[in-house]
Amino acid sequence: MIAMSKIILDLCGGSGAWSFPYTAAGYDVRLVTLPDNNVLTYTPPANVYGILAAPPCQMFSLARQRAKIPRDLVAGMETVKACINIIWACRISGSLKFWALENPAHGYMRQFLGKPAFTFQPAEFGANYTKRTCLWGYFKEPVREFKYSKGSLPQLVDIVESAAERSITPEGFARAFFKANR
Repeated sequence: MIAMSKIILDLCGGSGAWSFPYTAAGYDVRLVTLPDNNVLTYTPPANVYGILAAPPCQMFSLARQRAKIPRDLVAGMETVKACINIIWACRISGSLKFWALENPAHGYMRQFLGKPAFTFQPAEFGANYTKRTCLWGYFKEPVREFKYSKGSLPQLVDIVESAAERSITPEGFARAFFKANR
């Protein structure tokens, strides 16, 4: 087991799927997600070891053009800025070893954060669907289980039906990220 001093913050973590391998290994995982915890008002503890951030993508999604509620990039960026402020606070304290912020590739996040450090498909980590996803941050790249050249991803049956289900971090990716960033 890992010493309880290794604190992982899972910002906007929803189900906690991305941080689950850390929880299973005995890390002190803090799930900072609504309704119990809000990144907009959260003050991080001292000695944070790692941060996983997955701010909601609804306002940044290209698919939003068909939504009934209009796009509000200012509101969407409030959560992203809160995540970044938490990352900065932890980095300044000197204990932060890694951090990553996740969002789908097909969206406007790149216009705000620039080129991502890592892009992947869930199918590259054993999931049975594709959803190109970007990570920004400072972390060791997870090792892909399956290597595909661009355009050669298999035609997979997408059994993930709802947006909420598609937003859950794939188990294989979470495991691989943990292995690279312990």
